Amino acid sequence: MAAEAETKDADASRRQSRRAAVMLLYQEDITGHAMADIVSQHERDANRPLPAYSRQLIDGVHDQQTRLDGEIDELAQGWSIERIAPVERAVLRVGLLELDQDDPPAAVAIAEGVALARRYASPEAAAFVNGILSAAARTRGKGR
Repeated sequence: MAAEAETKDADASRRQSRRAAVMLLYQEDITGHAMADIVSQHERDANRPLPAYSRQLIDGVHDQQTRLDGEIDELAQGWSIERIAPVERAVLRVGLLELDQDDPPAAVAIAEGVALARRYASPEAAAFVNGILSAAARTRGKGR
């Protein structure tokens, strides 16, 4: 029972960290402000430091953004990265980055991306994110 509760807490924490990363990447995209300033403001507003997993995702997206955007361009047939809404871009970048890792499993990375798109964009955006992340998982040999 204790291990089960610990796993649920870790999943919730990771979910919150992922959401924070997506929101901060979105803010950076639409405002053009430096991420350091955005993180500082977030930490002041939240009255706590940004979770380590959020920082890991943000740093990973920054380090690999050219590659991630190229993959999105390739998979989003008929849509260039510039035409994709900023929140969807942030969700896709984080989702693709997570698909490159062994943890979380691909199904979790996809489901979390879809949930974020549904929550912060629209059902249509969620379907779009699902299609791209699922195709990316298949190219990595991690999906059906």
